[in-house]
Amino acid sequence: MKNKRYSESLEDYLETIFMYGGKDVKSVDIAKHLNVSRASVNNALNSLIDKGLVTKELYGNIALTKSGMEVSKKVLEKHELLKEFLIDILGINPEQAEKEACGIEHIISDFTAVQIKKLMNKLKEKKD
Repeated sequence: MKNKRYSESLEDYLETIFMYGGKDVKSVDIAKHLNVSRASVNNALNSLIDKGLVTKELYGNIALTKSGMEVSKKVLEKHELLKEFLIDILGINPEQAEKEACGIEHIISDFTAVQIKKLMNKLKEKKD
């Protein structure tokens, strides 16, 4: 699973499931959060199930697998890092930073995220 990349859309689904607790999640909640149809949620869930990232009871709740939890945590960590970078370092307003972090999180490598974190730590040390 190391360095395995998924589409932006599938990562958004994983991130949403994680934000709803990672288990006992309802597809209607995912649809509302992502502003998509229930049919879109079902298609994405089938893909995530095929990839071993989520489980779903028949007509029931959705849960992240161990692999799904790892992927969603990594995406969320990148999101938070980028949002913090955009706000604290670049001075972007929080609403804009949220939108942009949501797009960037899917394309940067783990290495780039680590380098951004290192830069932020250096800049914060200089401030103190």
